[in-house]
Amino acid sequence: MSQYGVPVVFSPETRRHHPKAEVWVGVATAGTEVAARVHAIETALRDAGHRLVAPDRDADDLLPLVHDEDLLRFLRTAYERWTEGPYAELVGQDRVVPYLFPTPAMTGGIPVRQPVAVHADAGRFAYDTMTLVGPGTWEAARAAAGCAASAAGLVSGGEPLAYALCRPPGHHATRAGFGGSCYLNNAAVAAEALRRDVAGRVGVVDVDAHHGNGTAAIFYDRADVRYGSVHVDPGAGWFPHLVGYAEETGTGDGEGATRNLPLPPGTGDEGWLDAVERLAGWVGASCDALVVSLGVDAARDDPESPLLVSADGYREAGRLLAATGLPTVVVQEGGYHLPTLGPLVAAYLAGARP
Repeated sequence: MSQYGVPVVFSPETRRHHPKAEVWVGVATAGTEVAARVHAIETALRDAGHRLVAPDRDADDLLPLVHDEDLLRFLRTAYERWTEGPYAELVGQDRVVPYLFPTPAMTGGIPVRQPVAVHADAGRFAYDTMTLVGPGTWEAARAAAGCAASAAGLVSGGEPLAYALCRPPGHHATRAGFGGSCYLNNAAVAAEALRRDVAGRVGVVDVDAHHGNGTAAIFYDRADVRYGSVHVDPGAGWFPHLVGYAEETGTGDGEGATRNLPLPPGTGDEGWLDAVERLAGWVGASCDALVVSLGVDAARDDPESPLLVSADGYREAGRLLAATGLPTVVVQEGGYHLPTLGPLVAAYLAGARP
């Protein structure tokens, strides 16, 4: 570790995504996953003495290992296709938002074709109406994935710890879909990079307030990547609602390689840190490298979660995961209360710093 602190991999391109609004239960509301998040974290980490470094690689060779080509193609071209249509002029919608979702309830098992209309095509990939695609979305998501790949490269090169300032976040992006304000799965990119360069088994520990359904799904049938998550109980009405339960342990070769620790709202530091410690022990005993999906939306002041974790709690979580002794990439996920976002990330890194 350099005397100049933890390397923070950051690209200004991550600011280019501007969702402008989220469509929640049919109503457009102000977006919370905003570009100002990047500035808040960058400022706090610079003030804490960490060193900002530019990404030295992209993730273009890793993304096909994580996502289906159809999804990558859609995200690359969706906004241009949208602007060629009548949406902004007719209804004032200048962001890509799905009109329908080809679920089994709609198709009844009949094979579906790719729709010509982009507002119909979007529903083949988006699984919610809150994750809109606009100008710069693809560029920002691709840059975030590059930050994750570059941080993994630093760790593979000998750094014990590197932090990727990823925005938009990624842990809700599945192999074939996007949602939950996530487009490309940055944690999965980092895990694949470590698998390639470090070899052995990689652990992913997700401490975001919400279950990382995308990361879990991507590695659900694999034994070479272990996924553990501590999060607010989806059974209490929290995203992602349908998955994230303790009974989900993997399938096939991946049986036993997934561990979910859902917590009730209002848990606080003690119960949350107990779960983090359990996951740290699990990956520490069975993995050769670690990816931490660091969401700080479990914090007391964050509008997205009721888990009531303090800054001291995040600092202790950093210490617990660092105690595994594993080379570690930390990838930024959620955290939406701008006044405390940066200090909370800095608190985690203060605990994790060797």
